[in-house]
Amino acid sequence: MAAVLLTGPGGFDKLDYRTDVAVPAPAAEQVLIRVRAAGVNNTDVNTRIGWYSKSITGDTAEAAAVEGDGPEDGGWAGALAFPRIQGADACGEIVAVGTGVNSARIGERVIVGTMQRHPAGDRPWTTAVFGSEFDGGFAQYTVTHHLEAHAIDCDWTDVELASIPCAYSTAENMLHRINLGEEHVLITGASGGVGSAVIQLAKRRGATVTAVCSTAKADGVRDLGADRVVDGNADLVAELGENSIDVVVDLVAGPGWGKLVQILRIGGRYITAGAIGGPLVELDIRDLYLKDLTLKGSTYQEAGVFEDLIGYIERGEIQPVIAGTYPLSEIVQAQTDFLAKGFIGKLVLVPPGD
Repeated sequence: MAAVLLTGPGGFDKLDYRTDVAVPAPAAEQVLIRVRAAGVNNTDVNTRIGWYSKSITGDTAEAAAVEGDGPEDGGWAGALAFPRIQGADACGEIVAVGTGVNSARIGERVIVGTMQRHPAGDRPWTTAVFGSEFDGGFAQYTVTHHLEAHAIDCDWTDVELASIPCAYSTAENMLHRINLGEEHVLITGASGGVGSAVIQLAKRRGATVTAVCSTAKADGVRDLGADRVVDGNADLVAELGENSIDVVVDLVAGPGWGKLVQILRIGGRYITAGAIGGPLVELDIRDLYLKDLTLKGSTYQEAGVFEDLIGYIERGEIQPVIAGTYPLSEIVQAQTDFLAKGFIGKLVLVPPGD
């Protein structure tokens, strides 16, 4: 089969597109999926360049520009085994099943969960990532635990469905974890895959959305439902005022992070699932305790989060935002464009047909 092998941590030269990779066989409790489309995500780039290593302190773009090998401990859960087929997103159909799986599932159209509980024994706070701890969607075929292959019945294209698993489950998980209601939420990095998902999912919950992105993308972000758009270079305190926001959903972090704490109201809540602007931030601890703030991270996904997304899609409550598609063989160009951030929504790779 065709697949992209990540041969080690580092630059684009570590991505090896091959057409002679063996098709995986489903083990017990697994299904074999013919991949029809696979989204491009920050976690794929971060894993490739080793950004999760504590030795890297800069933003994603800065780390991606460094030539040579990346750190060996750069997977999100530590060192990875190579070669690895990445790809945190996958849409396709089940074509074979392992022992313990009902053969009636063959032929089902599915999307694959990204943050997986079952390979880790479904223990609280224990997660394995599709395309990181085991092979993912950047291939014609992939295997996964049958409970992580979610059947779906809708009229979306394969490309549209492939935009959902990583970005939208990350977004929904943050809103679930922070218990967002009909409140004022500020979203950083609002034009990206996760950010654009958060806008839709927050509006679905009745929230008032202030989105932070570049001025060039403001109109597109408003079209997604944002009530107000603030330029990413603006002083948020001067623009919005202190104690003006109920909830911050942050995907950027970086040097301006302290302003997010200042704009949170007393008793406000902050949650993050990314740090494309840089992982190191400065916190005035007095803001944390004098304002009774809650700060949360978000990775592990409880049962029901992904299933809720399936329902939103099937009931037409959310819409995909596709910025571009590429053949799987053009993964380097896709990731180059992804890092340039000149788009709104998602980029998707399409493996060759049968």
